[in-house]
Amino acid sequence: MTDWGQRAAALLNDLAACSEPGPGVTRLPFTPEHRAALDVLRAAMENAGLTVTLDAACTLVGRREGPAGCKTFLLGSHQDSVREGGAYDGIMGVVLPILALEKLREEGAELPFAVDVLAFADEEGVRFPTALIGSRALAGTFDPSVLDMRDDQGTALRDAMTSFGLDPAGIGALRRDPGDVLGFLETHIEQGPHLEREGEALGVVTAICGIERHQIIVTGETGHAGTLPMMGRRDALVGAAAIVSEVDRLGQQTADLRATVGALTVEPNVVNAVPRAVRLTAEFRSPDDNIRSKAGNALHDFARQVATQRSLTIDAARTYAQPAQPCNQDLSRRLSWAAKQAGAGCPALPSGATHDASAMADLCPIAMLFVRCRNGVSHKPEEFASSEDMALAISALSTFLKSIGQDVGSPG
Repeated sequence: MTDWGQRAAALLNDLAACSEPGPGVTRLPFTPEHRAALDVLRAAMENAGLTVTLDAACTLVGRREGPAGCKTFLLGSHQDSVREGGAYDGIMGVVLPILALEKLREEGAELPFAVDVLAFADEEGVRFPTALIGSRALAGTFDPSVLDMRDDQGTALRDAMTSFGLDPAGIGALRRDPGDVLGFLETHIEQGPHLEREGEALGVVTAICGIERHQIIVTGETGHAGTLPMMGRRDALVGAAAIVSEVDRLGQQTADLRATVGALTVEPNVVNAVPRAVRLTAEFRSPDDNIRSKAGNALHDFARQVATQRSLTIDAARTYAQPAQPCNQDLSRRLSWAAKQAGAGCPALPSGATHDASAMADLCPIAMLFVRCRNGVSHKPEEFASSEDMALAISALSTFLKSIGQDVGSPG
């Protein structure tokens, strides 16, 4: 009997070696490390009997053909990493579907549709200030203007892709016909502690959280820290601190909301002067767009109150908004059923992180399978998913594919 979990662990270990020197995994798009990972993935796809191509957006596609004129089901995730990241984020969602298709081939299982496994090049957005290139290309939402964006070394994305042997001019032609696609399933480590706390190996994602970001500039008046009286001070940092606390309060007291102040700069930022100005960011995430939007509006109202109370000028603007993407109920029901057939409890939970699936939702119905990760750790070298959990996921994926188009009953 093949130990599919051990097979996955060994393959992920080989892929982890496709990294810049240093802790963890650093694999940025259109680099020698990226090329090495593509070579490993190509060999694994071919071993599973898939026909392999590399498209103009640098998505490696492993295809299992189906009957003539059939539709296609898509599975996959991304192969790039953050700097000094882990060996499972993204790339596990490419490896497990490959092995699930190899398992189906060993079983002699026939499917009434084709299957494509997709290894996207750039989901993290670490090298270039854009992301989701491959998934947006397939969904028909790719913005060609991002090809002019540059990395820290001044290299344009267009030039990096061309040097990698790609033809960026061909990205627009990659758009899939929604009528030809049955759906997209992404498998991913949870990147959080919920499954581990519940003692569950797998979870089915209900929705990918919507995100909105705000830039807030608090302006007051500086002065000597020793001579400026406390009464009447226009201390920008004190006002900003109230806003930081309010963001945390909103997150603590609002169900299904994540609230974070992730960046803050202070001027003049010296020990003996009252802060004159503070720039900060606030980010809200929720699977419910109404909850997220209400939090943003409440923060702006609060900022206006602080400005009045402390004689400050506060400029607040929403700089980014991405709607929540609910997962398809039928695909999720089938995925839950398949996971339970494999022996996993498979609770339902939202995803607080963005994934390629959020872009693929513009093309077709989506679903996501979460795999438990130790201590909820992600984007760090300590990232880990066990071979036993990955074996359950591979079994669930193969059973899920066989279930499409069949009656599998209720998820309970």
